[in-house]
Amino acid sequence: MLAVRNLSFSYGQKSVLLDINLDCKPMLTAIIGPNATGKSTFLKCIAGLLKHRGSVILNGKRIYDGDSTGQVSYLPQDNGTPIALTVLEAVLLGMHQSLSWRVSQKDLDLAFGVLEDLGIEELSTRLLNQLSGGQQQMVSIAQSLVREPQVLLMDEPTSSLDLYRQLEIFNLIKKVTYEKNIITLVALHDLNLAARYADRMVVMSKGTIYDAGEPYAILTEDMIKTVYGVHADVYMDRDGLPVVVPKVSSSPAKRIQHRDTLGQRQPEKALGGVLTP
Repeated sequence: MLAVRNLSFSYGQKSVLLDINLDCKPMLTAIIGPNATGKSTFLKCIAGLLKHRGSVILNGKRIYDGDSTGQVSYLPQDNGTPIALTVLEAVLLGMHQSLSWRVSQKDLDLAFGVLEDLGIEELSTRLLNQLSGGQQQMVSIAQSLVREPQVLLMDEPTSSLDLYRQLEIFNLIKKVTYEKNIITLVALHDLNLAARYADRMVVMSKGTIYDAGEPYAILTEDMIKTVYGVHADVYMDRDGLPVVVPKVSSSPAKRIQHRDTLGQRQPEKALGGVLTP
């Protein structure tokens, strides 16, 4: 069990997180909410990367700032520019807190085992800067898993990937979460992707938790209007999962008029509908 108690955080005088309380079990939990509502900051606080007020408790023991070695693994949204390391070397570096100058056979076996679990063992000798975006993201996940964490934190792990790779990555995250019995928290903007894969959703708004529960109970038209300021229809698909469809208006909110030396032109024809505020 991961327990967050009265967690608050500020950047200088600006409050970002306000007295957050949350309990998480081994499952895939999606953290959703608008931009600048504190999702990424919340994950960084749990990971011990930001000095916060309040407590983060794992299995009854408090995780102190900067002292989550072997317990919590954090995968940021931006992993930087790939460098000239092989995939195996990069995964071994994921063990840097326990790796000695001499790489043992145990370390190699663990790294290869993670690559095999993810189905990318054939990439072990490839250079990171020669991989596709999806392959690089899988290597980043391997770096996180090689530490054998109890808690896996991921910030927008599919933000730059196409639809096929998004589904591939989330199938993998879901599989690993269940097989390794990990408490997985993923910050996401894509509500439909979150609904399809998350066991539980946590809605953040203005630095606090607005609601938490199963996707079918959380993704409502009222919540989307209140938290996101968008009118939307919510349907249930054939699998019983909620699908969010934003409503559009047939007329644009604003028309741009062009003038030339001959006088005023007619407004440009609208190219499509716009979100209804």
